[in-house]
Amino acid sequence: MSSTTQGARARARLEVTAAIKDEARRQLAAEGAAKLSLRAVARELGMVSSALYRYFPSRDDLLTALIIDAYDSLGECAEGAHDKAADAGPVGRWTAVAEAVRDWALRHPHEYALIYGSPVPGYTAPDTTVPPASRVGLLFIGILRDAHQDSGLTEPPLSAELRPEAERMAADLAPDLPPATVAALIAAWAQLFGLVGFELFGQFHRVVEDRETFFRHAVGRLAQDVGLA
Repeated sequence: MSSTTQGARARARLEVTAAIKDEARRQLAAEGAAKLSLRAVARELGMVSSALYRYFPSRDDLLTALIIDAYDSLGECAEGAHDKAADAGPVGRWTAVAEAVRDWALRHPHEYALIYGSPVPGYTAPDTTVPPASRVGLLFIGILRDAHQDSGLTEPPLSAELRPEAERMAADLAPDLPPATVAALIAAWAQLFGLVGFELFGQFHRVVEDRETFFRHAVGRLAQDVGLA
C-alpha cells in the first residue's frame, strides 16, 4: 500500500471520527449523556452500527473521547488566558484562569455538564481522563507555587483536626506547598466550579443579576482564601 493511500485513509478516518463526535455532542445537547446511543449516532450519520463500532467499540469509549476533548478544550482555554496574564502577578493570573473557566463553560454548557455535571449512570471514567482533567488545577498550583517561592503567599489557618488530611493531599498534589495552602486550594477549586455550575444550571436565577461582577468578586475572595495578597 502506497504512502498516499495510507495518508488518504488516515484523513478519512479522522474525518469520520470527527463527524461521530460532532453528532454525539449534538445528542448530548438534545438528550443528555445518559441517553447517548451509538446506534442513534450511526443512524443520524447514515452508517450501519457495525461500521461505527470500528471507531468506538462501545458507548463508554465514545463518552471517554468526548470527556477528554472537553477537558482538553477547557484546559487550552485556561492555559491561553494564563499565558496572556503572565505579567499580571499571582492574583491577576488566578483571576484570568478562573474567568477563562467561566467563559468556556458559558460557551460550552453541554460539554461542561458532561465533565462537571451529574455522573453518567453505568459509566466509570478511565485513567486516561486524569491528565486532561488536571490541566486547570495544575495552573492554579503553579500560580501558588510561584507566589510561595517569591514569599508572596500567606499560609491560611489550618485546624489540628484537618492537618492529617491536608498533609496527605499536599503529599499527593503539591509536596512543595504548605498543607494548609493545598487544603485551601481544594476548597477554592470546589467553590469555583460551584459558582460556575450555579450560574450555568440556573440556580442564580432571580438571585444574582450582575453575574460577571459577582463572579469576579467571588474569585477575588477565593484568591485571598488561598493566601494570595
